[in-house]
Order: sequence, then C-alpha cells, then structure tokens
Amino acid sequence: MTSAGQVVAEPAAAVVSRFNAAWNDHDLAAAVALTSADCVFESTSPAPDGHRCIGHAAIRAAWKPIFDNAASHFTVEDSFTAGDRVVQRWRYDWDGGHVRGIDVITVRDGKVTEKLAYVKG
Repeated sequence: MTSAGQVVAEPAAAVVSRFNAAWNDHDLAAAVALTSADCVFESTSPAPDGHRCIGHAAIRAAWKPIFDNAASHFTVEDSFTAGDRVVQRWRYDWDGGHVRGIDVITVRDGKVTEKLAYVKG
C-alpha cells in the first residue's frame, strides 16, 4: 500500500517469477492459484495453432501431465517485460529430451490472465 492507502500492483515480472517457481516445484495448485478464473492458455501443440484452454478446470487438466512428470524442468533463458506482459524464452527438459520455446504472458491484478506458448519446431 502507498501512504494514500492505494494498493500497488505487484510487477508482472514478480508474478511470473512466482509462477515459474510453482512450475519447477511441480505445484499445480500454486500455479493455478496464480491464474485468473478466466485465464487463457494456448499450448504448443497440436500444430499449427496449439490447443486453447480457458479457466481453471481446463488449464488444470492441460497442465497436470507436465506437473506429474517429476523429471520435467523449465529453464528461463531470457525474458523481458513490457507493461503487463512478460515474454520469456525457455528450455523445457524431461527424461529423454528437451524443447525450446517462448511464452507471452499477460498479468493483471497480480494474476496470469493469458499464457501463449510457442515452440521451435
């Protein structure tokens, strides 16, 4: 809070940092809790446009296999913030392979409202 009693929004990069930590901790509940009720997630597959999920139930179902894979890990290779958007270049590793890609993440009111994923392919 400021001295005038206004709530100061958490910077988008800080929200995404906590979001990334939940992914690497395999804490699905924490990751979903950091999304808005109407959050949009677009996955990297199937080609060419991926699969679009909206809302906690759909997102939880889409992310569960990733979170259940204890060998999986995301490494942020680079990122930048532009207002309420964070763009991050990442590498996703699992037992037996990896892929590299980019997320465009929108944050509003301390919650991820959109996560659009793209992969090199």
